[in-house]
Amino acid sequence: MSAQLAVPHAGSVDTRERPVRALWTRVVAMCLVELQKLRRDRTEVVTRAIQPALWLIIFGQTFTHLRAIPTGGIPYLDFLAPGILAQSALFVSIFYGIHIIWERDAGVLAKLMVTPTPRAALVTGKAFAAGIRALVQAVVVIVLAALLGVAFTADPLRLLGTAAVLVLGSAFFCCLSITLAGLVLKRDRMMGIGQAIMMPLFFASNALYPVAVMPGWLQVLNHVNPLSYEVDALRGLLIGTPAHLALDAVVLVGSTALAVIVASAMLGRLTR
Repeated sequence: MSAQLAVPHAGSVDTRERPVRALWTRVVAMCLVELQKLRRDRTEVVTRAIQPALWLIIFGQTFTHLRAIPTGGIPYLDFLAPGILAQSALFVSIFYGIHIIWERDAGVLAKLMVTPTPRAALVTGKAFAAGIRALVQAVVVIVLAALLGVAFTADPLRLLGTAAVLVLGSAFFCCLSITLAGLVLKRDRMMGIGQAIMMPLFFASNALYPVAVMPGWLQVLNHVNPLSYEVDALRGLLIGTPAHLALDAVVLVGSTALAVIVASAMLGRLTR
């Protein structure tokens, strides 16, 4: 009798595991749907590479020769490249809210919302699809930076960590964009807000200059800016500068998890 009580019923195990499997299956399905869009429009990768290329070729090489920004003995172009990598990922993900509004207007979102797929799975799928898009963009930026002479690491573990950081950062900003879309509800407003917050996020981070040279008020903004932790982690992984990798990882994971929760709550507002 006691032996029978000690052995769990097989059906109960399946019942507990099925929702978790279903959740991740739907997340993966949403990622694949989003990535099909990228495969159909491959020119997007090329057009989005223009701005990072201009930053590296013009801004990076000019300030490398000027030596106007102290970077601790690291060539400025090497210092800048991880920041531009994070910037390109930000630009990919910050306008995802426009796609959500377009799907609402086309009736796609309403059809998704009546399926058994949880809102969190919908948001997470789109967030990680943004991360995969950012990785494709990152390959272009890394190749360009390497051609310009940037000495990136070749350590596979560090490159894998770089990919994880880019995916997390992109997922966070994608969820932020979906949250804003749930507030403004209009594509033209979302475009304006995306442009309004994109450059302040970039300039209030350590992407272009060390934290030590910032004025006090900008250092405060830098410490609450998730992009700064993404850039810090990328620099530490790619060029070996001193970085707070554990803190960076905690901030990125925590921010992304919170952003998924908030964006999932705002998703329902888009279908009202």
